[in-house]
Amino acid sequence: MRSSERLERLPPYLFAELERKVAAKKAAGVDVISLGIGDPDMPTPADTIGALARAAADPGTHRYPSNRGRPELREAFARFYERRFGVDLDPGTEVVPALGAKEAVFNLNLAFLDPATAALAADPGYPVYTGGPLLAGAEAVLMPLLPERGFAPDLGAISAADRERARLMFLNYPNNPTGAVVPDGLFEEAVEFARANDVLMVHDASYTETTYDGYVAPSFLATPGAKDVGIEVFSLSKGWNMTGWRTGALVGNAEALEAYWKLKTNIDSGMFEAVQLAAAEALETGPPPAMSEVYKRRRDLVCSALAEIGVDIDPPRATIYVWAPVPAGHTSESFCELVLEESGVVVSPGGAYGPNGEGFFRISLTIDDDRLAEAVERLRSNMGG
Repeated sequence: MRSSERLERLPPYLFAELERKVAAKKAAGVDVISLGIGDPDMPTPADTIGALARAAADPGTHRYPSNRGRPELREAFARFYERRFGVDLDPGTEVVPALGAKEAVFNLNLAFLDPATAALAADPGYPVYTGGPLLAGAEAVLMPLLPERGFAPDLGAISAADRERARLMFLNYPNNPTGAVVPDGLFEEAVEFARANDVLMVHDASYTETTYDGYVAPSFLATPGAKDVGIEVFSLSKGWNMTGWRTGALVGNAEALEAYWKLKTNIDSGMFEAVQLAAAEALETGPPPAMSEVYKRRRDLVCSALAEIGVDIDPPRATIYVWAPVPAGHTSESFCELVLEESGVVVSPGGAYGPNGEGFFRISLTIDDDRLAEAVERLRSNMGG
């Protein structure tokens, strides 16, 4: 049988490939340590699990949910945004629950892109920023994120032709995969760019709750004029250890959210209401404060070990990743293949996140300290240590 042309346009999905390689190694009896996928190893908070159990026992949650989301969840998001970011949201028109950030980002492409249009996507970046436009029959125009610019795109370098066909712009700070925080003035510049070019600005805020060294990540929507031109994707996956729950929301511009909701009603039937009520409880309680402390300790362990073998990196002030250069003489892919074959360690090749990720690899901090220390020790032999 033949799959669609749009599916053939897609490269293999990075994390599916990583899972396949890990499974093959384990089947061969190799003790594999995976630092590839950013999936928190700590449990969801007990209060959230308790709220789920109570709500799941209520037969009233067992029927079809509303795509608009339960009022309790929409109101909890609004209160969280006011408390955490100082952003005022109307829970009736400016909050729509999503089945995680990935679903939200992908469906925005279907809602706003047509053939011959484009999305402006950070490079390196989360693969859905580029895969989503392809599946929508459109194109992704890459915006290079370079170390010398603090991993900020040069919006002034976007050509007039690309500005004309762009409908969406994807930004993400704190940034996956680089760990960068938003450079001063970028959000303000993005608002002006979106207004001048009739582009919907989409900010992925999946990592705002995991920060270090006194840094507090802002919301894009706190930028003056942001709600006029943009929306934000907020996810509970990383900040609350809830990756498997598939729980988040799109918040911001009401007109854009109406278009997203119109599409979503034709694609899925909403989020299980017991999960919605548990997520509302999680938002009221806030993310577990100890999580950032744990990740900071692991960040320091990895960065110290890399420094000892001559890998010069600035410790990230946010996210659950360390972004590091590969040794001389290697591509991202060749180095990651080497450490898997010789050390049984999985790290993500930077080139899989876009052309400007070439020359780097990403380490996820989502395994316990002892296994992380062992993994870094194994890496030493492949990095000249």
